[in-house]
Amino acid sequence: MAKGFFSVPKAVNEPIKSYAPGTPERAELQAKIEEMSTQKVDIPMYIGSEEVRTDNLGTCVSPHDHQNVVGEYHKGDKDHVTQAINAALGAREAWAELSWEHRASIFLKAADLLAGPYRAKINAATIIGQSKTAFQAEIDAACELIDFLRFNVQFMTEIYQDQPQSSPGMWNRLEYRPLEGFVFALTPFNFTAIAGNLPTAPAMMGNTIVWKPSHDQVYSANVLMEVFKEAGVPDGVINLIYVSGPDAGEIIFNHKEFAGLHFTGSTGVFQDLWATIGNNIAKYNTYPRIVGETGGKDFILAHKSATPKGLATAITRGAFEFQGQKCSAASRVYVPNNIWDEVKGYIIDDANDIINNHMGTPHDFKNFFTAVINERSFDKCAGYIDRAKESEMCEIIAGGGYDKSKGYFVEPTIIVTKDPNYESMVEEIFGPIVTIYVYDAEYFDEAMYLVDNTSTYALTGAIFAQDRYAIELATKKLQNAAGNFYINDKPTGAVVGQQPFGGSRASGTNDKAGSALNLMRWTTPRTMKETFVPPVDYKYPFMG
Repeated sequence: MAKGFFSVPKAVNEPIKSYAPGTPERAELQAKIEEMSTQKVDIPMYIGSEEVRTDNLGTCVSPHDHQNVVGEYHKGDKDHVTQAINAALGAREAWAELSWEHRASIFLKAADLLAGPYRAKINAATIIGQSKTAFQAEIDAACELIDFLRFNVQFMTEIYQDQPQSSPGMWNRLEYRPLEGFVFALTPFNFTAIAGNLPTAPAMMGNTIVWKPSHDQVYSANVLMEVFKEAGVPDGVINLIYVSGPDAGEIIFNHKEFAGLHFTGSTGVFQDLWATIGNNIAKYNTYPRIVGETGGKDFILAHKSATPKGLATAITRGAFEFQGQKCSAASRVYVPNNIWDEVKGYIIDDANDIINNHMGTPHDFKNFFTAVINERSFDKCAGYIDRAKESEMCEIIAGGGYDKSKGYFVEPTIIVTKDPNYESMVEEIFGPIVTIYVYDAEYFDEAMYLVDNTSTYALTGAIFAQDRYAIELATKKLQNAAGNFYINDKPTGAVVGQQPFGGSRASGTNDKAGSALNLMRWTTPRTMKETFVPPVDYKYPFMG
């Protein structure tokens, strides 16, 4: 048990600002975007107390305007990985010994900084560097990360309060120690909140961190580090480095004091890391904790009783918000033929309206849809579209265009396939492409079987129906198909404290970010029993 115990403010979800015309937050954010878009920021690594700069520079560009260089970051090498590990280990004892309420205060302050003076800056950085709209940036970089920080403090106190029973004459206690070593946080481009949560969740429990963000998210990661430092995170507790994956892996996964991996990214990378850790298991002082969320092939299944307009809106929002680059994005849809014609009309209208009226730079707040993150993602999406155009099993009913001359723009694309096992129904695309399979309305059981067996992933999914028997049936039949299951809603938008997030199968370890379940993974409890009056005779009563 940590020293002392005090109550903390009960966490509540941060209110989402609208950024509607005429609101003060809209004017503030637009001014901040304009200011930051015309600057080129120098971005160092943060190792211990040092801001580390090298002669090897990478560039931060806007995906919607890839000629606009908004920052240069200093790339590191294996020596910098070693320095970061040493800084984390050097800071570990003092940080672990710090009373838990002082760790809590630091991260509560970070939440308040994000909610107040840094809100426009972190949202603007996410808009500029990751091509999110104002609303998508607000619910991610501001609200979700604020919620992670505040709710994790609440979960931490609940964990520390959970103590065992004691029989008369003794006192049993649980001490929730941090892991013995350092934690490696490997974070993705698509959510600034995830980039902030993966290092801070284990740090909150007393661990020290080596943090490697995606190169496509360095621009907003730098702002997060500014917030953490202003909030009072001590030097060496969170060390931010920009190195190649192989360089990081060679040093970290061969280090005897590697104690945990907090990961969000691709399934292939996670499986490689797990295999490497397994091969090196005898090298470590302790068995490392491995926590990962790795994406999905997220579904919407409609029953013949579904409301067409609600279903269509869920498809449009679920598939095309943030250009389909959410781990939870709707990527495969199963629609019964009795409502297909009506649903088809709605989603074609939506896609065409986006393409013609609401697609472009996120600096223009009328836009719903912007660019994908980089050229590699653009080329991958273009490949799926081109192959669908050539396939006799597919028809593209909306979108299908792409252009990277100025930004990495791929139109919201709707593919209808006759083959439920066609590649875009099975493989994770991570882009604005949704594939629909139309099934016979009387074969709902067969459709559920397809949902459960078509993909290796099990992250998010949704059932649309008015028939409550059908909803219950799908809830039971698809219990292993999604870690986050939605009824008459799109499969995106999990809220911290309301829908803890994570999936299993190829989607990860399902340790539920945004809950006490995740924080428990970053502790190694010690049980203590104290006997007040020890016995003085070895004999028991049964011995006569």
